[in-house]
Amino acid sequence: MRTARFALDPAFTIGEVNPRLFGSFVEHLGRCVYTGIFEPDHPAADAEGLRTDVLELVRELGVTAVRYPGGNFVSGYNWEDSVGPAEERPRRLDLAWRSTESNRFGLGEYIGFLKKIGPEAEPMMAVNLGTRGVAEALELQEYANHPSGTARSDLRIAHGDKDPFGIRLWCLGNEMDGPWQTGHKTAEEYGRLAAETARAMRQIEPDLELVACGSSGQGMPTFAEWEATVLAETYDLVDHISLHAYYEETDGDRDSFLASAVDTESFIENVVATCDHVGARLKSTKRINLSFDEWNVWYQSRPNPHPVEDWQEAPRLLEDVYTVTDAVVFGSLLIALLRHADRVTVACLAQLVNVIAPIMTEPGGPAWRQTTFHPFAQASAHGRGQVLDVRVDSPTYATRKYGEADLLHATAVRAEDGSVTVFAVNRSRTEPLPLEVALNRLGLTTVAEHSALADADPDAANTLHDQERVTPHPVEGTTLRDGTLNAVLEPLSWNMIRLV
Repeated sequence: MRTARFALDPAFTIGEVNPRLFGSFVEHLGRCVYTGIFEPDHPAADAEGLRTDVLELVRELGVTAVRYPGGNFVSGYNWEDSVGPAEERPRRLDLAWRSTESNRFGLGEYIGFLKKIGPEAEPMMAVNLGTRGVAEALELQEYANHPSGTARSDLRIAHGDKDPFGIRLWCLGNEMDGPWQTGHKTAEEYGRLAAETARAMRQIEPDLELVACGSSGQGMPTFAEWEATVLAETYDLVDHISLHAYYEETDGDRDSFLASAVDTESFIENVVATCDHVGARLKSTKRINLSFDEWNVWYQSRPNPHPVEDWQEAPRLLEDVYTVTDAVVFGSLLIALLRHADRVTVACLAQLVNVIAPIMTEPGGPAWRQTTFHPFAQASAHGRGQVLDVRVDSPTYATRKYGEADLLHATAVRAEDGSVTVFAVNRSRTEPLPLEVALNRLGLTTVAEHSALADADPDAANTLHDQERVTPHPVEGTTLRDGTLNAVLEPLSWNMIRLV
């Protein structure tokens, strides 16, 4: 096969990686919370009911910002139900997922969970703009962030949380363009409500960072028009607009599935163009950044293998088991986010545990890593610094959805110490891909590590009964001589190559 090539030079960069690019998402959906992160009766549970085995994996994953409590769930969420003594909290119907919510895990428990993840774990709180509005958002903000001396801040203190939660990053609703959303609105209706909410919240804390709802996907009939209308109302009041995208293999079209990131990059670039057009029209010097706060592989077209009845508590929903193929696509989506780090400053892998997640658990039993765990953990650990401009010269292949697509999808990140990490995917299902990278003026001399996630069985997965079936393995034979990196990428593989 023809060699794929690109060049790296410290003079040509995309932008600095915001740590929030490695965020995740905890929604009250299925078993994400209950028997996922929170299971008081589990042998590994701590005094607050959090599963310590899950906490260890979350730390290893390298998660930063954690979006909460939804998702579709937030559009029926009464924040007051989730505070105070757990035994006194009401049980409610969750219309989004036709489940019963016990509220045993609530706002205070969420903040406690973040503190146990580590110093980079940051709250990203969504407010309900579906069934509620400005007043309730302000009440939640006062409870969470005001130090003391008011009814709701003192109520937080009475509930055992003396210090304010200090939530800086807020989502103004969720997927309000979607007809499935409780309280769905037109772009005009939502834009006005988001502007009113943002303006009021900034009266309390001017320095908040606010995320307006963008389209739920590039395929929505109102895409781009929605963003333009919403931003016309909110441009000077918000900092980010959201993007959501999920991908799956359909009709046996694996070649198109492997090129899913072509759509991701197009989505990002089209939203950026729309944002900048609105800014130009408003004659504003401000730049709106992107919050890609839901992304993943999600097999929405597959039936649920677990029998579920309406209004169950924590039913088994969306528990996709991920294969090697899924992990390669997942890694390519990560590459797409990094390649646009100048504008994508927040991203949330949806979700964290059990629900289309990198971590799986069994009630009362073990927790383990899915195949998708590994690309995320490697990118979070080694994808910090300046993203270098990567323009590949690659062999291509034909796809039904995206036309000709590059077999190589790649990016590179230069750390503060001068080391460089290349993340690369070979989309070929059958052929290894030779790779040559010219390293100009980077002062690199050594291949510190080349690891790959690949397998002879593209459908291999990690399961309850075989939890370590798929893990990254070292690759031999990768060289760096006279300023040129040479490697061979295995068929259908995610690769991390660290250079020092």
